[in-house]
Amino acid sequence: MDFPKYDGNIHPDEWINDIQKYLRFLNINDGDCLKIAISFVDPIITLPNRIDSFEKLRNALKEDISFKVFKCTNKKLLELLKYIPEKEGGNTSKFISNFRKLCYNSEINDIGEQKNYFCNALPKLSNVNGNNCYDYFLEFIKRWEKIKSMNDLIKEIEEIVSIESNLIKNESIVALKHVSTGKYLSSIENLCYTTGSKLQLVFADSQLVPDLNALWKIEFSNELATYNKTSICLRHIKSGKFLGLHYYYYYYTNQPKAYIYYKSPITEHTEVCCGGNKFKFNWEFKHSKLKNHQEYEYLKSNDIINLSTYRRDTSQNLFLRSHDIQFTIGSDNFQEVVCHNERLGGNDEWCIELIKQG
Repeated sequence: MDFPKYDGNIHPDEWINDIQKYLRFLNINDGDCLKIAISFVDPIITLPNRIDSFEKLRNALKEDISFKVFKCTNKKLLELLKYIPEKEGGNTSKFISNFRKLCYNSEINDIGEQKNYFCNALPKLSNVNGNNCYDYFLEFIKRWEKIKSMNDLIKEIEEIVSIESNLIKNESIVALKHVSTGKYLSSIENLCYTTGSKLQLVFADSQLVPDLNALWKIEFSNELATYNKTSICLRHIKSGKFLGLHYYYYYYTNQPKAYIYYKSPITEHTEVCCGGNKFKFNWEFKHSKLKNHQEYEYLKSNDIINLSTYRRDTSQNLFLRSHDIQFTIGSDNFQEVVCHNERLGGNDEWCIELIKQG
């Protein structure tokens, strides 16, 4: 194998380290290694006389104008480097490798300068189609002070990319696991309550993994769901019906119409059921563990949340709850799911699990 000449298109440190390894592999004695290395320098590179060590050769190559051009070219490439998210066909591993290589070739070793170049490579919201998209730039800025080295930088970008892959996006398929009982929010197409609204029932079902009855398409107006800002709808995958509360109007003489809600089968809280498009209820969500969960923080897989929806007659938000209490239809028992306006507790916690990102 012929070793490539040095022509100014590789960093001198890299070229010298490689040729030293190459010549040692060929068992060439140290006295001849330097002479051979000098002979591999392209004649367009002018070397001073009396180079008697690899260190002097290294310095001579770095003082040549070709190295200044090489560094300038790599710095321009670094300025033009852009991160493409993996969902858009990018490759994070290759991007990080290119970024590190360009920093090395440009001899940009200061971590502050490296962070500035990295910020420049990340997509900004103004360059992303759609509303409320994942902001890589903002997420990186949040971690700015923690980054003290190139290894820290890589660790943080890996975490940012990992978080993005777990975000709940519009039209994602999710399951909602009741934390205290370990059962999944479920419904069965055309299986209806025998009391109350007599619409398609909702219950919590015991499964090691969610089955088709426990899968829901989550829908909202933006690409991502944000705490304290976004309302969501939950459409049952198998039946296509929406999770909500059913009510009807009652008219009194010379009085405004009244909204009448149905009671759940056992505890007589507000019944939760599934209905058609006119039944498309908005649900609010908040993090059950963090009272002051940051605004603009995104809903992601395995978050523990409380879900609530608005009840017109009481002008209150009611929270989604399950418990060990069961009701019976035919010979089958179902764990009750209700809405209530009582104090929140463990029975009101749901773990949202991402099955397929939208």
